[in-house]
Amino acid sequence: MDNRIKWGIIGLGKIANKFAEDLKLSKNAILYGVASRNLDKARSFGERYGSIAYFDSYRELAEHPEIDVVYVATPHAFHFENTMMCLKNDKAVLCEKPMGMDVVEVRKMVEEAKSRNLFLMEGLWTRFIPATEKLMELLEEKTIGEVIAVRADFGFKGDGNLNSRVYDKELGGGSLLDIGIYPIYLSLLALGVPTNMKAMARMTETNVDSHCTMLFDYGNSAKAILESTIEADTPTEAYIYGNKGTIRLHSRFHHTRKMTLTQEEEKKTIDIPYVGNGYFHEIEEVNKCLLEGETESMKLPLGSSLELMTLIDRVKKEIGLRYDDENND
Repeated sequence: MDNRIKWGIIGLGKIANKFAEDLKLSKNAILYGVASRNLDKARSFGERYGSIAYFDSYRELAEHPEIDVVYVATPHAFHFENTMMCLKNDKAVLCEKPMGMDVVEVRKMVEEAKSRNLFLMEGLWTRFIPATEKLMELLEEKTIGEVIAVRADFGFKGDGNLNSRVYDKELGGGSLLDIGIYPIYLSLLALGVPTNMKAMARMTETNVDSHCTMLFDYGNSAKAILESTIEADTPTEAYIYGNKGTIRLHSRFHHTRKMTLTQEEEKKTIDIPYVGNGYFHEIEEVNKCLLEGETESMKLPLGSSLELMTLIDRVKKEIGLRYDDENND
């Protein structure tokens, strides 16, 4: 009997390709169905990754009785609509980050999943990368003492095409939602929710942020200095400073393979590889939760996603970033 988890994928872009490659590495899963609004694209994708079925309708995939869990990899602006459709068809969901466009959407998704006793998780692969697991262990053991500051950046030089996804306001474009989420999430892991914040941004002609700088302040006077940009290639590294040492997450920090631990005069670099493209680890977490009957991951609980989106909403308000269909909380 085949007890493997049967996956479906909605939205067949760049990330979905990397995800599907890693899905093939899992002994606990099979790719059962893929869906695109273009049937030829769905067929080509399905044949490339050995999918049993392919569809030109997201709803048809969501309604298929054989599929256990759906990976939603559509543009940000459609995460809520697509996830809710899957949940209402009694499918577990792994929704690519950010889970929603604002905390109101995320809260509704969480409530829907809980009301149906269904698994739901945000696709923040960073949390399951082995180096992040090691980081959490070092912080838990207070290897660098009390954390007093976090510094993290994420930047790449966009192509300047204002019609592309990253600049398109209707698709949830801008640096904050696309890549700023990673420095913010790291600050949450290391320091929790800030008491105060300041943020400044530069905006594009399409009224999304092309550069966002954030300063978070915590009750114990710790600080987080965070940056995201689609204007330039930046180091994309992270430093976590403690009163007894420093941890450097090498580029790209959100799926790093290497970290350096510095304590007084001693410096040690640790190589921590990941499997495949790195998505394998979040796939295995979802498989594990589903096989054990869990409705959320204890490593990335739904409460964390609500905290993250609440924080992002605070940054958006600070920089004057608003999406057309955004909810008022």
